[in-house]
Amino acid sequence: MNPTASRSPVRAPEAGQAARRPVDIVACGAVSPVGLGLAPLAAPGGPGFAVGNGAAEGAGTAEYPPVRVHPAAYDPAGILGRKGLGKLTRTDRLAMSACALALEDAGRTAPADRTGIVLGASVGSAETVLGFLHDTFTQERPYLVSPSDFPGTLMNSAAGRAAIRNRLTGLNATVSGGPLAALHALRYARTALLNGRADRLLAGAAEELSPQAAWMRHGELAPGAALGEGAAVFALDAPGAPHTEAEGAGEPLGRILACSIGFADPAQGSDAPARRLAACVGNALARAGAEPGDVALVAPGGTARAAQAPVERKALHAVFGGRLPQELDAAERLGDTNAAGAALALAAVLARWREEGPDPASGRLALITAVGPDGSVGCLLARRPLPDGPGPDTSRARD
Repeated sequence: MNPTASRSPVRAPEAGQAARRPVDIVACGAVSPVGLGLAPLAAPGGPGFAVGNGAAEGAGTAEYPPVRVHPAAYDPAGILGRKGLGKLTRTDRLAMSACALALEDAGRTAPADRTGIVLGASVGSAETVLGFLHDTFTQERPYLVSPSDFPGTLMNSAAGRAAIRNRLTGLNATVSGGPLAALHALRYARTALLNGRADRLLAGAAEELSPQAAWMRHGELAPGAALGEGAAVFALDAPGAPHTEAEGAGEPLGRILACSIGFADPAQGSDAPARRLAACVGNALARAGAEPGDVALVAPGGTARAAQAPVERKALHAVFGGRLPQELDAAERLGDTNAAGAALALAAVLARWREEGPDPASGRLALITAVGPDGSVGCLLARRPLPDGPGPDTSRARD
């Protein structure tokens, strides 16, 4: 499922130049409970929802726990075609659809052997993994399982299948990290681009909604919160890549300045993750040469989770004091999307920026945060486009 590993030659960046430059977000493919693309994420209002069994079409016949759910509002056949669709897991469909939308938005300008995919995930398709495991115990003999279901049990199924479908032979990776999966994937992709491993990477994350996943996740929800699903994939360009020089740099949707990830041992006390997250935010700001006052928008990822929401609140108050930036709560509209949460939050930020236009008066920087139940924490700092296009970059973001 991973035919593309380690085939691309390494192009080392020039010392002190490309390694300090941010990475451009040139396109975004988003599949969410409110629809396809960025426009629905910027529109007011939330998705419709259902409670209990039968909430997510195509997610099997098992019953859901008594919790609100927000299934993705899209037709995968309309994006991927009907051929072979029945063999794909729900996670495969979400991730492959987001990759297809991102590629369509960006255009096939980078060489296929220098274009790769980096996806964040939790366990891949929980429905397929647990269903396959269940069959090994319930069938007449353990080996009497459907062999066609096995590829979908692999965590890198979606990334591998997306690369094969789009004939991309560059770097291909899947990163597992629960609620931080999207940040891990974007950080991995940024490092790979700045170190010359690719010219363009499709990076993001996906999370499916299924009865199995719902039973795994519903106990972590805050009162009244919903479970959601979706995927967001961003086309990221390396600074100074040949295809961008040949075409002339267009205006990006935004730029990733820094991504910082850490861990706090829960045994150190309930405040330890908050302190560690505050340190990550401070680290990201320092790498970007920015101050807390430069951040105009913050998108916390744990607002739908009972244990994680207080961690983010404490960390943000520690960084910003009593003057908190404007908050964008993607989970309020989309539900808790676990591995895809930070990616969809970044997509919602880009959607708002596109809606508002490149006006620096309303602030140029946005902060996305995420907290995991195991003590892992992280953040991503992004910058909106400048009014006159990308122009010279004066930031000094480091790896």
